Amino acid sequence: MARQDKKSRDRTFWAKALERAHLGVWDWDIRTGDCFYSATWAHMLGYDEDELAATSDLWLQLTHPDDREHALASGDRHIAGLTDAIETELRLKHKLGHWVWVLDRGGIVERDTSGKPTRLMGVQTDISKQKAAEAELEQVNVRFRLALAASGTGIWHYDIATNKSYWDARTRDIFGLVADTDEVTADLWHSYLHPDDKEATERAHLPPPGSDGVTASQYRIIRRDGGIRHVESLVRFVAAAGAAGQILGTVRDITEEKLRQQELAYAARHDALTGLCNRAAFDRLLADHIAAGVPLAVFYVDLDYFKALNDFAGHAAGDLALKSVSAGIRGCLPQAAHAARLGGDEFALLVPHCNASQAERIATAVLGAVREADLGTAAASRKLAASIGIAFIDDASTTVADALACADDACYAAKAAGRNRFAVFSTMVESGSAGLNAARVAADTVDAMEDGRLKLFGQEIHLLGKPWQESRHVEVLARLAGRNGRLVPPGEFIPVAERFGIASRLDRWIIRTTLSRHGAALRSGSLTLGFNLSAQTLSDPQLWAFVDSVIDETGVPHSGIGFEITETAAVTNFDAAEQFVRKARERRCRVSLDDFGAGMSSFEYLRRFPVDTIKIDGSFIEHITESRFDREIVLAITSIARSLGCDVVGEKIERQDTLAMLGDMGVAFGQGFLLHRPEPLEQIVARASEVPARKAS
Repeated sequence: MARQDKKSRDRTFWAKALERAHLGVWDWDIRTGDCFYSATWAHMLGYDEDELAATSDLWLQLTHPDDREHALASGDRHIAGLTDAIETELRLKHKLGHWVWVLDRGGIVERDTSGKPTRLMGVQTDISKQKAAEAELEQVNVRFRLALAASGTGIWHYDIATNKSYWDARTRDIFGLVADTDEVTADLWHSYLHPDDKEATERAHLPPPGSDGVTASQYRIIRRDGGIRHVESLVRFVAAAGAAGQILGTVRDITEEKLRQQELAYAARHDALTGLCNRAAFDRLLADHIAAGVPLAVFYVDLDYFKALNDFAGHAAGDLALKSVSAGIRGCLPQAAHAARLGGDEFALLVPHCNASQAERIATAVLGAVREADLGTAAASRKLAASIGIAFIDDASTTVADALACADDACYAAKAAGRNRFAVFSTMVESGSAGLNAARVAADTVDAMEDGRLKLFGQEIHLLGKPWQESRHVEVLARLAGRNGRLVPPGEFIPVAERFGIASRLDRWIIRTTLSRHGAALRSGSLTLGFNLSAQTLSDPQLWAFVDSVIDETGVPHSGIGFEITETAAVTNFDAAEQFVRKARERRCRVSLDDFGAGMSSFEYLRRFPVDTIKIDGSFIEHITESRFDREIVLAITSIARSLGCDVVGEKIERQDTLAMLGDMGVAFGQGFLLHRPEPLEQIVARASEVPARKAS
């Protein structure tokens, strides 16, 4: 009786254990073909205990079609004695229609006297959650592998206890290693390190055990084919239970990035056309040498007859000349010297520890190099020369602006003496606004933008024979009020601004200040405004971003403003001028070509630039009453402008007889314009606002 009670308790115990463990039991009698399935097996599939017929192939009927073959094969191999047990994963169909992943484990439990298997038993465990987690993890791994492939990143690890290293395929590819396995010798990586980077790199790849930080490093490797590559690594220590841990790292080839950085850094310091230092880089070099107390000579080199060469042979010939001159200048300098293109056809040289005799030899050599420069076949009949100014600097308190101003002052003296020569700076030399006086004017111009001494003026542009209200267009000008209250003529401070690299800043101040102060008048259509642009501003790649932002801030319509570019500005950067005109027309801003007729390529510019207005240079207007030649030029220009649909502006129409002559010549054609003398812009705007405004376009 006690034994029977124990068996009953055991059956109850095992039934509860199977139920709690979610295990389904199967018992297959091979001789009879009968197969028993436990109640927990049926429950696992959503059925009641007696709801399924206990046939020997019931499990096979419920098995997913894709899993039947390998599930049968697992049992056959075990029965044949090829495996110690049955172990396979398969999907069984749930009563509700979905598939349940199970792990099937079992084996032979009885044999006959001959050893032939007669009975098999096993259990099936629901592993659906585990399989779902595996599938989710695989998706994560797929995305991770895809991200690694896209980034070109390789992964490696080093096992500290076994002293073994493992590189994935990407890492091996980066190092140029041909191998079929991930395992590599522990010392292999060290043999690739560039000697100059070896010590620091090895130190960075040894994070202390127990640390959890990531160490980033960049270093160079030398591949077996001799190629040098730049790589970046991220390294961290990974603890492992019962082991010394591992060092896990990534590696990425950043050679192309390094080359781009070097190219950008080079471009930021060098002139794109000639390869010489640019103005900003030269200023830094000069400042460093002066601060170090190094005695030096500063040369200011200005090419003579360059504009005539450009006008005669075109911009390609001008570019060729500048490149040839730059190469010639380099060949004249000692190794410690530096050369820069300041802009246009102006250069500067810095020669440390240079005495008067050395400076004379260098200047003479530079003059010869300029004369011998390659001008190309298109300009074979032209000549090129240079005027050179030399200043000796040995005072550490000298500013960069003063040092250049001294050399520039001497350059003016060389030009005044007949060009194609050099002169040495002397405090006795007088040259107008050059030299130290020019440096002070440049500094004063910058200060005037901040303290209100930079004044806005305007010139009304009138239709011939009609009141100004018919045109309502004003050319915006700037006047500098000196600290003594005297207005500095634009002919003094504008060239200085260009020479010292602040012309673009000045133009931006004029545009922003004008639109901010008088935006309401422009929005109402009371008037339109035109702005003059320097060569520096025209070459500024951020110009339109600046103009658009100011227009967004002030609400001024693009059609209410126009820009004037001179031939000088176009010569300095022809491509920038073309790009500027195109963007201006896209925004419906008007564009004028200023000083038309003064250069030899005027009509070439007119052909290349689809401008709205042509401003005839005042030299053809002011003597029109006496000069038949000037009258013919003006008639020709206005005739061409009329056929192209361009407006015409005549400069220096300041006398009544000039106006009458233009009327008699019939040059207006409804398009002739008249510039009046400048006056404060506020007065013009106030006068315009008193008259009923046209609707702004």
